Amino acid sequence: MTEIAWDYHSFPTFMLQDLYAVLRLRQSVFIVEQQSIYPDIDGYDDRAMHLIGRIGGEVVAYARVFPPGVKYAEYAIGRVAVAASARNRGLGRAVMTEAMSRIFDIDRDASIRIQAQAHLTDSFYRPLGFACVGPPYDEDGILHVDMVKGLR
Repeated sequence: MTEIAWDYHSFPTFMLQDLYAVLRLRQSVFIVEQQSIYPDIDGYDDRAMHLIGRIGGEVVAYARVFPPGVKYAEYAIGRVAVAASARNRGLGRAVMTEAMSRIFDIDRDASIRIQAQAHLTDSFYRPLGFACVGPPYDEDGILHVDMVKGLR
């Protein structure tokens, strides 16, 4: 895998060009590619930590990380995205691993909840240690399932 540089920071510390690059990536992946015509900007960005992965200065991977009590009782990871131009290099796994590492640096016994696209549960999220904790449901026109790692 190509060397990736990670930035991790709160919403108020976003540089404008980084915010633009992240929102552009999220729009490209979650709205255009997935043909899900629902708002990506959901009112949670200001309460998240933002993990940004760059290769050669270009934003190619991203995830939001929430502390317990913001979205769920557990920590949460969401809006995981990899640029189409950077796929098939292990960056999806890398961004999830980095996000989990940031959480475990704070709380080594943390539980983490995600809203996983159902078609990725077995191939992507289970190998990372997540288990389904509910039935599938529709989220913005895409089948999802709640998954948790580190059930307490």
